[in-house]
Formats: sequence, structure tokens, C-alpha cells
Amino acid sequence: MIKLTETGVVLKNGVPVPAQPGDETEGRKKTIAYHILKAHDKSRDEANLALRFDSLISHDITYVGVIQTAKGSGLEHFPVPYVLTNCHNSLCAVGGTINEDDHVFGLSAAQKYGGIYVPANVAVIHQYAREALSGCGRMVLGSDSHTRYGAMGTMGVGEGGPEIVKQLLENTYDVRRPDVVLVWLTGKPSHGVGPHDVAIALCGAVYDKGFVKNKVLEFAGPGIASLPMDFRIGIDVMTTETACLSSVWETDGKVGEYFLAHGRPEAYKKLAPDYGAYYDAMVEIDLSTVEPMAALPFHPSKAVTIRELQANPGDILRQVEIDAAKSLAGGERLHLTDKVVDGQLRIDQGVIAGCSGGMYDNIAEAAAILEGRSVGSGAFSLSVYPPSIPVNLELIKNGVQQSLMESGALFKSCFCGPCFGAGDVPANNALSIRHTTRNFPNREGSKPMDGQIAGVMLMDARSIAATARNGGVLTSAADIDYKEPPAHKYAFDGTVYEKRVYVGFGKPDPTVELKMGPNIAEWPKIPALPENALLRLASVLRDPVTTTDELIPSGETSSYRSNPLKLASFALSRRDPEYVGRAKAIAAIEQARGEGQTPDELAKVSKALGLTDAELQKTGVSSVIFANKPGDGSAREQAASCQRVLGGGANICHEFATKRYRSNCINWGMLPFTIDENEAFPYECGDWVYVPNVRAAVESGKTDIPAKAVTEKGVFDLTLHLAGLTADEKDIILRGCLMNWYAARKK
Repeated sequence: MIKLTETGVVLKNGVPVPAQPGDETEGRKKTIAYHILKAHDKSRDEANLALRFDSLISHDITYVGVIQTAKGSGLEHFPVPYVLTNCHNSLCAVGGTINEDDHVFGLSAAQKYGGIYVPANVAVIHQYAREALSGCGRMVLGSDSHTRYGAMGTMGVGEGGPEIVKQLLENTYDVRRPDVVLVWLTGKPSHGVGPHDVAIALCGAVYDKGFVKNKVLEFAGPGIASLPMDFRIGIDVMTTETACLSSVWETDGKVGEYFLAHGRPEAYKKLAPDYGAYYDAMVEIDLSTVEPMAALPFHPSKAVTIRELQANPGDILRQVEIDAAKSLAGGERLHLTDKVVDGQLRIDQGVIAGCSGGMYDNIAEAAAILEGRSVGSGAFSLSVYPPSIPVNLELIKNGVQQSLMESGALFKSCFCGPCFGAGDVPANNALSIRHTTRNFPNREGSKPMDGQIAGVMLMDARSIAATARNGGVLTSAADIDYKEPPAHKYAFDGTVYEKRVYVGFGKPDPTVELKMGPNIAEWPKIPALPENALLRLASVLRDPVTTTDELIPSGETSSYRSNPLKLASFALSRRDPEYVGRAKAIAAIEQARGEGQTPDELAKVSKALGLTDAELQKTGVSSVIFANKPGDGSAREQAASCQRVLGGGANICHEFATKRYRSNCINWGMLPFTIDENEAFPYECGDWVYVPNVRAAVESGKTDIPAKAVTEKGVFDLTLHLAGLTADEKDIILRGCLMNWYAARKK
């Protein structure tokens, strides 16, 4: 299905060929990505980019914190269109009034600073961006990791909230020029194959190898012409799960028709690589060879064909159970093999939702598969979440919604909840199949520490509908005889946006008061980086990868995203529930030290290190997390900020899973330390790491920093690495966090 080429290729005469000496220098300037980045780069430095985006977008889990941070840093108005959507915390019965309080805050902020406000249940974040913000050659920055609009010729980047703050304060997004990887598409998808099948196959081919990590994927090739826009969008949004930085596609008449239907024909222009465009690597996908796929729990890259899973469900799911027992905290064990009955895998729940699954074509084809059939009256259920009211209106007008509801499927609001554990949470030990973006552990809402655990497999809407048609028995859409719906001609009724969306860009009203609910709290004071750092391990995570969902869970915790201290009480709660108590105890030691006291534990480690009283006065005590590879998944800044408000001072790891999580650590003033990949880290919770002269090391740009580990067994030398900090990043860490940095610049 997929072939990887690790060496450079160039496009000549419409085909990729191996690069030759001399192709690279000028060829790098001929990609679509290069031209878009160049147009948005303020540095004019070929190696280090300083980007300004055309527009920004956040949802109601992130925008309160973004605006509070920006306000505390001197925000006066939004300099570019900034869209505030309400598609994550829209279950307002959760947590009392506090979710709706956030929405009221969001509208008042849009009025005060000149923003765009999309009310709850009107559109999910990324669908609104496709319909209203995208445009060929544009760039959009979002505080959600699935900010991907490449199919419309728009480079979307998902980052933590502090990067949005930087743009609101007219600073830049700083990044080393990324490598560009060609994704060369040929062939045409077979019957029953949808965009999620291609996306899961792509994730399975590249993720574990780190093949496209922090790179830009550029889609080109004759196979694109065979793909409707919804199919392209469905592949593109899942590129986040490859760990790439962004994506972009060559554009054609179908893209032009998309923008014309959405009343924005001026947003279209032809984008294509120039002759001789050079790419650092290539992913070749023959669409005709892609089969219906499933991503096993607990990652979109755990790809198997449905055919393989049907043939050997017991062995495959038994391995999932074994892996889950090793990685999930809590005494409960996942029992997926119980779902195999008479050799068939029985599913409990199906969900088609959000920015990846809830597209018109996916839902229409699911309806075609289920036409005249029933999902049954047993345990299996099927829920469908459209991505926006305009799309839902088309589904209603064309009879698609009625057809699905007649089959027993449930239609729900425009809501992202099923993707992160706030909607259609499965029962304990249930197996759910979902056309959504992620299936990380605990993300669907289960809590292993409380004895609650469920499994999610990602599948395309077509095979989900085929499974529903078969009474919940796992079924590939390729094995179902059904009449595919005719090609959908886009029709877009934007009147609901005109009637409900507040569009205030360019019209800020400083007289408007922000409406602050009782759960909306200011950020606590964050200290500057001390001369020396004494870090105590508050959590040691030895899993291959630690996701942001484990660092700060989604689901019901979302209600507290506007209250930094309350939210912090959930940090690592589903992975290491003792972390918060340990972190608070370490913060108490630092408070005592600052008041001139020396608690026994501090005196003991100080003696082991031979510190004088004067040195101890210049040494800040903070907590630290060690993880092999932290930060996969969501862009949510709270994965870092929760550690910081609990007194966290650093992360130590072999490798950061994503640039966005590392950026979040930096923007919250936490030192992003790494150790060599092959170096063991034999230390445990309660051990100490002393980093003398750390402030001077950051100031001077030192990349290899000597440290000492202090354990019950003695004191050991340790080398920490701090590579690749920009001048601004150094200053942010020195000041303590991004807010402190902006406050200092105002003086």
C-alpha cells in the first residue's frame, strides 16, 4: 500500500525521481510549502523562520487561558481574525454553570478585542475554519493539534495557547525551516474504502519510524484528481497523528468549486510544485491498494487491515490486552478477547463524528450502506455528529439524516466530545469503533484508576456503517454490496452563520467588560529561573510515549480549563495519581526555603551536594517529570502549565514527542532537558537532580549542562542537554514564563 523513500527526490516532468547532486539548493525553493512559508516569514533567514499567520482559531477548552494570558501581557485588540469556537465544552450540564460561563466570557472577549465568536453547537472548530478561514496560500494557527487545512491549499499549524498569544501580541512563530516530505498519490480508492482507511495506513507506515516528525507533508500526484474534497480533507486532518508539523496539497478545480460553493471564489488559486521541486523524503501511496483499516487501541498508528482482524481477532486483541496491562495504571484489565464470539468480533458502539468523520460524504455513504436496514435493538449503538449546521442542513435537505435515523442511528449536535471523552463514553470493557481522530488510552472517558476501562478502534465511517448493518459484528465495507451515493455537489447555506456568528474583527470595543464567571481565574505568579536548580522527581514514566491526555486528562476535567489551580489537581491523575501530592510537597519545600527555613529533606540533599548556605539561597527547588518521550497528541498548553503552577521547573526526557509540547514547556518557563537516547535514567520519584549555574547556562546558550543526581545510594554525575533555544526562548525561560516576558517588555 505504502512505500517510503528516505533519500531526496525531485519532481521532473510530473514524476518524482531520485535527486542528483545540485538538485537540492534551488529545488528546496520550488515546493508549495516553501512559497507559502516564504510569504509569511518575517525573518528572511533561510534556516530560521519567524512566521506571522493570516488568522487564528481556538475552542472553548483553550481560548479563556489564551485571552487571560494575552490580557495579562498587554493585549489591546486582535490584530488578525481570531475565531473562538464552542465545540468542546458545550455540554453545559457538566460542572454546573462553568462551561457556559466560559462561552459568555468568549463572546465578551470577541466584542472587546474585535474577534469572531461561533456559539455552541453551531460548528466544530476545524469545519468552521475550512468554511470561513481557509484559502490557497494562507496560513492558520490554532490552539488545537488538528489544525490542518492542507486540502484547501492552506498550511495549518496546531500549537499550544502561548503561541496564539504571541501572534495576538504581534510577535512571530519561530521555527527552524522544516524538511518537506512528498506524499505522492496514485490510483483510485476501491469500493468501500474511505479517507480514514488511507489515513490510518499512512500513520501506521510512518509514525513509529519518526519518518515525518516536525516536517511538512506536501501531497501531489495523479491520484489526487480521483478524490472528492471531503476525502482529501479526511486524510489531511489525520496528518497530525503522523507527528508532522503541517501539510499542504496541490490544488485543482475541485478546490475552486469548494470555495465557489462557500461564497469565497477569491480564496482559490492553483498551487502546484514547480519543475525540479526537491523533497527530503517521499511517501508513495497507491490508493487502489488501500484496504479498509482499523487502528487498534491505543494509537492511530496501530494499523491492521480489517481483513486481518477478522481472520485472527483473538491473537491480535490478546496482544492489545497484554500491552494495555503493561502501560495502563490501575488494577482493572482490558478484556477485548471477550468480544470474540464464535470467531467473530462483536462491537459495542459506533461513532462517526467531528473534524475527521463528520464530513458530508462520510455520512452520506454510511446512510447508503444502512439504507433500508437496522442497527438493531441489541447492545450496539451508532451515533453521528455532523461538523457544522450548514453541513447538517445539506444532510437534512438531501434526506441523508432521515435515512440514517430510520435505520436506528442517532443524530447529535456539532460537538467534538466523542474525540476526547465528553460524549458517547463507552461502557466499562466495551469496544467502540470510531471515525474520529484519536484512540489514546483514557481519552474516550474511561478511568483505569477507578476500575473503568474501555477500548477504541479507529475505523472509517463506511466500515462502521457496515458493522452496524451486520448487527455489530465487525464487517468491512469492502465486503458489503451497496450502491454508492452520487458525487456530492457542494451546496453551502451560510445564513445560519450570518444569523448566529458574531463577527467583530476590526471593530474592537474597549468599553466592553469581560464577563468573568466564578471558575475563571487569573494565572498565579510564576517565578523567574534561579541561579541554580534543585529538581526533585515527582513522576517517572517509562512508557515508550506519554501523551498529553495522560499529562492532563480530557473529558470532565475540561470544565476546569479556565481555573489553573483547579485544573492542576487533575495532572497525571489517570497515569500517576500520586504526582499532584508529590509536586505540592516539593513546592512546600521551596516555599520554606524562600522564607529562610531548611526542611530536613532539603538539608539532607544540600549536605550530600556540599552546598553552602549562600549557594542554597540562590538555588530554587522545583519538581520535575521524567518521561521517555512526552507530549504526543493534543496541543493543549495545560499539559505543561499544570506542572508549572504546581511548582514544576523542568521536564527530562530522551526526546520530546512533538514540537508543540516542547514549545509549551518553554513558554511556561520549564526547562526542556533531554538526555542521550541510549543513556539509562535509573532514578525514581523522590530522587534529586541538581543543576548548578543553570541560569548562566541558559544565558550563554550552553547545550551540554553538567548536573548531579542525588539518591539514597549516593551522588552521580549526569549530563543534560538543552539544544536549539532561540534568543526569545532563552529569555522566556529566564523570565519564568511568557507572561513575565511580555510584562518585562512593556516596562
